[in-house]
Amino acid sequence: MAIKIYIDQGHNPENPNGGSEGNGVREQDITYAVGQSLYQKLTANPNFEARLSRPTPETQLGTSNTTSLAARVADANAWGADYFISIHTNAALEPSANGSEAFVYSRTSAAYPMAEDILLWLRYLTGLRTRGVFVRPGLYVLRNTAMPATLVELGFISNPEEAALMSEQPDLFAEGIYRGILQYFGLI
Repeated sequence: MAIKIYIDQGHNPENPNGGSEGNGVREQDITYAVGQSLYQKLTANPNFEARLSRPTPETQLGTSNTTSLAARVADANAWGADYFISIHTNAALEPSANGSEAFVYSRTSAAYPMAEDILLWLRYLTGLRTRGVFVRPGLYVLRNTAMPATLVELGFISNPEEAALMSEQPDLFAEGIYRGILQYFGLI
């Protein structure tokens, strides 16, 4: 039976719940592209079944930040996903802030080792440093999903080099997440 992975491409194409912007790129465009690429990789592998929160670039979820997040969680829960991966880009006031990180609901969640594997492969393929896996039980998509969930911050959109890398090579980030998933399941 295929493992069901729900891919949440963070943010909407427009407000409400639009993403951050930096260095001429928008978070929601990066997360859309990375999610699409990850979806293609997962669905090409018979071990997996995948679903996207934003199947088209125009897909707008909810009418507020809260209802946007609730729509993603409700869709994943109703579909019966085995794992939930939310894709985001980070931002900071200091342009030198850098690296990938991930958030999970708890240290004992099955998502914790999956997040570690994803960060390992992101570092290996992109060269970006790993900031670590952090416990954030207050994050809506981690708290309200019925399955293990991780929120992955690919890199900093406020960092010129990382923004360019994420924007120009979304497939590299998708491949990192994909290989992390494969490693977590012992498939590589």
